Amino acid sequence: MSIAKNTIKIIVHITFTLFTVLVTTLASATVEDQAKRIHDRITGVPPTATELTDLVNAINSGSGRDAALAVSLNNKSFYNVTLKNMYTPWSNEAQTVFAPLNDFTATIIGVIRDDGDFRTVLYDDIIYSGVDAADSLPAYSNDNNDHYAALESQDIDLSDDAKFDISTQSGLTQHPANAISGILTTRAAAKAFFVGGTNRAMFRFTVLNFLCNDMEQLKDTTRPTDRIRQDVTRSPGGDSRIFMNACMGCHSGMDPMAQAYAYYEWSGEEGTEEGHLEYTEGEVQPKYHINANNFPYGFVTPDDSWSNFWRDGPNGWIGWEDPAAGGPAGKGNGASSMNEELAHSDAFAQCQVKKVFKTICLREPTTGADITEMETLVTNFKTTHNYRLKDVFADTAQYCMGN
Repeated sequence: MSIAKNTIKIIVHITFTLFTVLVTTLASATVEDQAKRIHDRITGVPPTATELTDLVNAINSGSGRDAALAVSLNNKSFYNVTLKNMYTPWSNEAQTVFAPLNDFTATIIGVIRDDGDFRTVLYDDIIYSGVDAADSLPAYSNDNNDHYAALESQDIDLSDDAKFDISTQSGLTQHPANAISGILTTRAAAKAFFVGGTNRAMFRFTVLNFLCNDMEQLKDTTRPTDRIRQDVTRSPGGDSRIFMNACMGCHSGMDPMAQAYAYYEWSGEEGTEEGHLEYTEGEVQPKYHINANNFPYGFVTPDDSWSNFWRDGPNGWIGWEDPAAGGPAGKGNGASSMNEELAHSDAFAQCQVKKVFKTICLREPTTGADITEMETLVTNFKTTHNYRLKDVFADTAQYCMGN
């Protein structure tokens, strides 16, 4: 017993000592330390001698933020490594970082590089792909990921718009423009979230990745149930209380929103690489009518119109944009308008800043100072920076570079 107690004391002592050293180091960081920390956190690789000098000079002139923007955020590794690893888990249901580069992740990288309004990744007619010159890339295909796998295997510099650039998704894929909704209609997203099922997965993972909340956090049993589909039984296990106290809390808000995806399907089998996005304009996919006998009196999906029942009630905290101020109307038709509703919420902005903070600072915002900084970062992201996420990386790098 005494040996165990001594071991615990030693571990506690070592932990406290390391923590003290860390705090002391951060508190007494030299300019070179700050420069290295900025570069390491943003790019994942050490700075060259020239980059270190440029970073130090920028910090000495008064701004770690300017140092980050001038040097580290123009580094190839920020795009090819940091952003690729940060956003790849959002593009697959397993949420693994070890998936190849794909059109979903590549488009996010491009929008950040080009200082685009980050909200538009969810709803604009955009896609980023390689510019095939001397690199002999396979052509983009709706049926495979070869183009993006080659971009990664050939180590194409994604910071270079001469090698990697924007185009319209409708033009590249030949899908109709009204079928396009940013990264959510890319091949990678369709393969992950439109395959099988009922298309509720696309809505759930969009909210999870871009609003930082899962269905459990958004459950609201005060919303009307008139748009819940027939496949949701009203008496699970013969007990209607389960539906009233649990199931309806998610489905009453999710089902009328996920109706926006009623015309989408993935052609391939789940677990295989084959397949492409299918869009049947004006024709609801059969998956929206499966298991109708679970509750025949449930909602029968007629089209892709959607409504946001969460604008009222406890989920008002999400901060839905006011239509009177030019924001989305809270209802509409199709995926693009519904995803614009999500992207123009306060929760969307807060979520993006929180994930940048964790990536750059290597921790969640926990202290009072962190929370205050987060509020400033979110405000600046929405106003000063006009939703340019690259600026949030720069601001966060300055905050976490040490003093």
